[in-house]
Amino acid sequence: MQRVLPPTRSLPLLGIERTRQIEAQAAASLPPHALMQRAGRAVARLGLAIAPHASTVWIAAGPGNNGGDGLDAAIHLRAAGKDAQVTLLGDAARLPADAADALQRAHAAGVPIVAGVPRLSPRDLAIDALLGIGAARPPDSTLAGCITTLNGLPCPVLAVDVPSGLDAARGRALGAQCVVAQHTLSLLSVKPGLFTGSGRDHAGTIWFDDLAVESPSDAPDAWLGGIELGQLPARAHAQHKGSFGDVAVVGGAPGMGGAALLAARAAHAAGAGRVYVDMLDEHAPLVLDSVRPELMFRTGWHRSDEATLAHSTVVCGCGGGDAVRTPLPRLLSAAARLVLDADALNAIAADSALQKLLRARASRRRLTMLTPHPLEAARLLSSDTAGVQGDRLAAAQALAERFSCVVLLKGSGSVIAAPQRAPWINSSGSAALASAGTGDVLAGWLGGLWAQQPAAASSVDGAQRVACSAAFQHGLAADTGGTPVTRAGDLIDRLHAAR
Repeated sequence: MQRVLPPTRSLPLLGIERTRQIEAQAAASLPPHALMQRAGRAVARLGLAIAPHASTVWIAAGPGNNGGDGLDAAIHLRAAGKDAQVTLLGDAARLPADAADALQRAHAAGVPIVAGVPRLSPRDLAIDALLGIGAARPPDSTLAGCITTLNGLPCPVLAVDVPSGLDAARGRALGAQCVVAQHTLSLLSVKPGLFTGSGRDHAGTIWFDDLAVESPSDAPDAWLGGIELGQLPARAHAQHKGSFGDVAVVGGAPGMGGAALLAARAAHAAGAGRVYVDMLDEHAPLVLDSVRPELMFRTGWHRSDEATLAHSTVVCGCGGGDAVRTPLPRLLSAAARLVLDADALNAIAADSALQKLLRARASRRRLTMLTPHPLEAARLLSSDTAGVQGDRLAAAQALAERFSCVVLLKGSGSVIAAPQRAPWINSSGSAALASAGTGDVLAGWLGGLWAQQPAAASSVDGAQRVACSAAFQHGLAADTGGTPVTRAGDLIDRLHAAR
């Protein structure tokens, strides 16, 4: 058993269908009911670890095999001296075979099957074994009422496999009632829905036990990024600023110059050799950034010759406003490496000609990264925010396939997708990043990292890896900041210090 976050290495994530396949193959090779017995032992072991001083453990067991896992756990908890009590929500006569066996053994072990909730103190424990990964619709009234009870308890709640009412594959609540657990033990496989969308808020601390079952070696449904993404290549002693690429930030329409400055400062902090700022407000008084005088202001830089555009990594859209529509056609046509953010994405969503130019880039061996938040993604997909958030992995992948580019869909559990490749979910970050300008910092940091890595500049795999690294480092800087809200300027300083 292991605690998943922070991940010591990148982990494969398996959805419902793949997990069911592993479960079926394991069950076929083991004695009857052995897999459920392993699950029950794992749940009991974790329960004893997180609530060692609990006198009473209440298990809310549902009508399926998730309930059977809870029943089996009650047997071990009772053997460990705990007052383990089970409320069974379902017809005992209609339980699946494994769960029916667990119920029979629970009766033999003297586990009380009770109708109500025992009196629980803050040091006690409740176990949510109501619904498993197969849940696909909102809980019925009886289960919903029990979920409400679980969420109102004074003691911690441990969810078995997935918090009841949460879509294990997509990270969305299936209905109005969804368990908010303090701990979740994912069994057999690590499920993607625990790490994106609403997953983190409902799952609490996430644990994993493979139940001594080997996972398949073929490609997973997704990946959870690990700490190795925080590592950057060492610099050779003889390298110089020309070794680390040029970044040009094109943005900063009237009244929005700060966004472009944040992106440029972040690209510089990431280690780009030179950073140019092309302010789209031609009347902007800035010719020098007094905080970072290393930045070079070049109004109209986007009109540079094609050789210059092909040599540079361009970050376009931060504070771009309507003015960003002017440079976009040339940048889409000529820039070899292009990060599109914010108003650049909105302009493309509203213009079919720009969409055509974006799609054409891949056939011309020009790489593009999109960094939308959910609303920007919805505009690009002609959808809405609820649709994007309802299946973040699918939305990011759809964008990647539609525009043949790498997509970094921001939000809780940012998703990094690329055409015909498994998506990644970022494991770092929190609502501390819910502050103006942090997205501009991410776009600039991403551009700065990308400019320094020639190999990543020539392949989709390399570009996706850079996006994963940028997202992880960006989130980690907020996680380690020690404040509930991170100001964008402070975030750059933390990123640079870590760099």
